[in-house]
Amino acid sequence: MSQLLPPLDAQHPRSMADQVYDLLYERIINLTLPPGTKLSEAEVAAQLGVSRQPVRDAFYRLSQLGLIHIRPQRATTVAPISKEAILQAYFIRSALEEATMRVAADKLEAVHFTALQDILNRQEDALRAQDKTGFHILDDQFHHDICSFSGLGFGWTLIKDHKGHMDRARYLSLSFEAPRAHAEHHDILAALRARDGEGAAAAVRTHLGHIGQIIDWIQAHQPEVF
Repeated sequence: MSQLLPPLDAQHPRSMADQVYDLLYERIINLTLPPGTKLSEAEVAAQLGVSRQPVRDAFYRLSQLGLIHIRPQRATTVAPISKEAILQAYFIRSALEEATMRVAADKLEAVHFTALQDILNRQEDALRAQDKTGFHILDDQFHHDICSFSGLGFGWTLIKDHKGHMDRARYLSLSFEAPRAHAEHHDILAALRARDGEGAAAAVRTHLGHIGQIIDWIQAHQPEVF
């Protein structure tokens, strides 16, 4: 693995293990660390300026999500994208987010709608700047904040624990999928503003339901990631 990781901040409020995990997770999701990349505890620790223990802890957490393969006496590697894991994540995410939308339509207030609109405005800026990473981060924030504002933050925690493979597929699709995703976020927000819970649930179902097309596109253009 070449020099891909910046030194960590020892004064950061999150633990070193959390920082290592967050950084590696981000690099795996945006495919800076593509499937098949070899990861060395010693090399990662040296690049980040930390001991090997937080790296070991982060590796274990990533392996539990199926994002890396740890094999005794063999190289640790970034896992291929799993179509099965994508479809499992879609099932979990669709069920939880549709239910969340019905609650959100009743609970969200004007201040929440303003905050969500601000996310979409910043996402539009990222779209114009062709900033895929920024767009993806704001995409997550939009969905997270709807759960949080609805008092259902635990639902997003459950979703996040399963969506790593789905996120890698979606990130790969942003070169053509981002404008549609952004437009569909506006549809979701419009339904929530109208207090239309079923409409918001239908909008998020449509929004998430493109995953089959995304898988097909990746299989045609980048089959090596599977």
